[in-house]
Amino acid sequence: MAERRGSTVLFASGADLQSINPLLTVHPLARQVQRYVLFTTLAQYDAALVPRPYLARTWSWSADSTVLTFRLKPDVRWHDGVPTTSRDVAWTLRAATDPATGYPRMNELAALREVSTPDDSTVRLHFTQPVFSFPDILTDLAILPAHLLDSVPHERLRQAEFNQRPVGNGPYRFVAHEPNRRWVFERHDAFPESMGGPPDIARFIVVVVDEPTTKLAALTSGELDFAGIQPAHASFVEADERLATLSYPLLFTYGIVLNTRREPFDRLDVRRAISLALDREEIVDGYLYGFGTPAGSAAPPGVPGGLVVPPPPADVGTASALLAGAAPAFELLTVGSGEAALEQMVQAQLARAGFRVTIRQLELSAFLDRVYGPRREFDAAVLGIPGDLSLGYLPPLAQMAGAPDTLPLPELQQMLAESLPVVFLYHARGLQGMNRRIANVRMDLRGELAGLSEWTIR
Repeated sequence: MAERRGSTVLFASGADLQSINPLLTVHPLARQVQRYVLFTTLAQYDAALVPRPYLARTWSWSADSTVLTFRLKPDVRWHDGVPTTSRDVAWTLRAATDPATGYPRMNELAALREVSTPDDSTVRLHFTQPVFSFPDILTDLAILPAHLLDSVPHERLRQAEFNQRPVGNGPYRFVAHEPNRRWVFERHDAFPESMGGPPDIARFIVVVVDEPTTKLAALTSGELDFAGIQPAHASFVEADERLATLSYPLLFTYGIVLNTRREPFDRLDVRRAISLALDREEIVDGYLYGFGTPAGSAAPPGVPGGLVVPPPPADVGTASALLAGAAPAFELLTVGSGEAALEQMVQAQLARAGFRVTIRQLELSAFLDRVYGPRREFDAAVLGIPGDLSLGYLPPLAQMAGAPDTLPLPELQQMLAESLPVVFLYHARGLQGMNRRIANVRMDLRGELAGLSEWTIR
């Protein structure tokens, strides 16, 4: 079945892409589709995580590091034929800095004072203070077409027709979207050589499959080319000569967010007891079958500027002593309605030190309301934390726990590691099953789709 698809690749996603508009999206795979498939960003990271020109052909800083000037490539067009110009970059950045838009990473643009466009191929970013490294956000925020969106008020961008039928300027053009079923993209044969030229894969289809066993069955039957699989299924997939597995680091860390506004987590000794009672090695080996790294700090290994702190070895005796005979009880929130294997391991490990933990599973919207909402109605919550290479996700994480969130990033990371408002469990590794008919596939911290333009059919 897979061979009959020819140069069409089917890639499974556990959920719909939420929105194809980069200004509105937090879904990790959607953000990858935006920057690697449908649109372009000013710069892209190479495999060594060094930013390289993409839509921009060059950039330069002013002597005082407060102005960043981009020269754009002149031969990039939107898929409706209109040239991509500095106006598009300026519109996108101005929309991103407007609170009415609701761009999730807006805070990272707080120092951006003005965007000027001396001509169609030049953009200048004026900052209120010196900036000493290339802003990560400019590798993530895909540029949008001003000629199609500048008539839409920023507060109404979520309702824009563009979100249903987007027009990009990337290596693939939008074909169709069937909600909760699939997104279809086809190769843009006029994608300029200066940007890498047209890719080898003719059609790229994101298929929504939310049930792990269904996803696995579709992969093994040839109905899918790529599917994220559970660690327990890796050996089964590897036994099939038509398939292979890929394991790769992710910007995704699991931890327990402790609400320090509430007892008993307003006490450091209780938070330390939680951390010491947890056997992270047991969790990685037993729950992840080794596909992860025990975590003692927020940033996964390999992230520039990330503080790497080895996790403490499990020490139930010291954890019990810190509790001084008390038996703290709390509710542990999580998402789902199934077995909650990870949460049960955490519950059992904490019980050995004297904690009484009640697991409460919620559907996603209720979980988000209680944990992310303004009331912060939770004691503790197991959380998968999607990251970014600028570590911009850490202040909101600290705020969620009720910890200081305005510290400079080095001090913020140190505070998280020492004060433990979040007890980190492990840094996840991605695990994809793939059909061997696809060649030249590489996945790394940049994401599953970072090398899509280099994929070929055997």
